[in-house]
Amino acid sequence: MCGRFAITLPNDAMAQLFAAQPANDLPDTPNYNICPTNAVHSVLAGEHGRRLISMRWGFLPHWYKSASDGPLLINARAETLAQKPAFAEACRVRRCLIPATGYYEWTKDPAGKRLPWYFQRSDQAPIAFAGIWQDWGEDQLRTCAIVTTATNNSLGHLHHRLPLMLEPRDWPLWLGEGGKGAATLMQPAPEGQHQFHRVSTKVNSNRAEGCDLIEPFDPASELEADPGDETAQAEHEPRLL
Repeated sequence: MCGRFAITLPNDAMAQLFAAQPANDLPDTPNYNICPTNAVHSVLAGEHGRRLISMRWGFLPHWYKSASDGPLLINARAETLAQKPAFAEACRVRRCLIPATGYYEWTKDPAGKRLPWYFQRSDQAPIAFAGIWQDWGEDQLRTCAIVTTATNNSLGHLHHRLPLMLEPRDWPLWLGEGGKGAATLMQPAPEGQHQFHRVSTKVNSNRAEGCDLIEPFDPASELEADPGDETAQAEHEPRLL
């Protein structure tokens, strides 16, 4: 899954990259520790071209009576996306791209301590996560989730799920600009798509910030002070459906 990520591109650079008209209320960048329920950048296709807008990370189905009425849906499994009641309609007609520079995953040491890793594209190009979105509530709060797939052979020892990263040639199809067939894009990551390194456990805290969060960390070089696990920002833990 993807439970935390970073974005370092300026807003105008993102708008140019995705050929999208930027909204006026976009989140500030850089942000090296984007957490569930935070505002994130999202790219939508529309009648008048693409738009770069802000969304809440944490998909809220229309039947939720409050934002904490059920599980915090930050990820959605590609394999069951079209069958899950929460996601089925969004999968068909409300797909988006969620820009990122990199993202974090965690392993555990023999003592159960959570050890963070930072993942990027191997070519270090900006990432476009495949996403789905939903307007929720009387105020039509726009919310989103990141689509995930099974891992591949080279990354299976670190995590069993990966966020779906789309190539620029596939953006039109995912956004619905290129006709039907977006389901064909929901495949496990090809070998060699990622590079990764260990980072400090500072990022275990959802209050941590700064560019040092993504810097390589050598566990043998110094002792780490574990700030504790504060991944969830809402009443309910994030859940992958």
